[in-house]
Amino acid sequence: MKIGELFPGFNISAKGLSIQRKKMNLIAENIANADTIRKSDGRPYKRKFLSIIQKQDQLLQEQGNATLPLKMNRINANHLPAAENLPLVNFQNDSLEVKEFEDNSIGDIVYSPENPNADQDGYVELSNVNIITEMTNMIAATHSYEANLTALNSSKQMIKDTLEI
Repeated sequence: MKIGELFPGFNISAKGLSIQRKKMNLIAENIANADTIRKSDGRPYKRKFLSIIQKQDQLLQEQGNATLPLKMNRINANHLPAAENLPLVNFQNDSLEVKEFEDNSIGDIVYSPENPNADQDGYVELSNVNIITEMTNMIAATHSYEANLTALNSSKQMIKDTLEI
């Protein structure tokens, strides 16, 4: 979701909102399928999670992963002399890579010979979803969503106050 080029704060908050929404949807799916012993492929449901990776910025690649000094007005000409020829930092909304993964760890194995999904020894593999972990992750994602929403509203209020000047 991209809002506008002039206000990067909006785009950063919108990207955060989008990621947290995806994370909450996956957590809800995990909780809903926590008791699913057998899917259409015959395996138990496996927990899903998001991986968020920051792509390397072109400017940082050119600088060799050094700390990026921002171009700014200086009181003294000796402050940050190497930053003179650097371009302004460009906040790009597409610098995050969001991927969905499946946790392939083995769930609990219980002895239940009367279960139709039991193997020849009478054991059934359950889903590897832990409800307590998922609820904790849901609370964290909810708080992150609220923080992004607060940042978006703060950016909106600052722009509104600027226009009133």
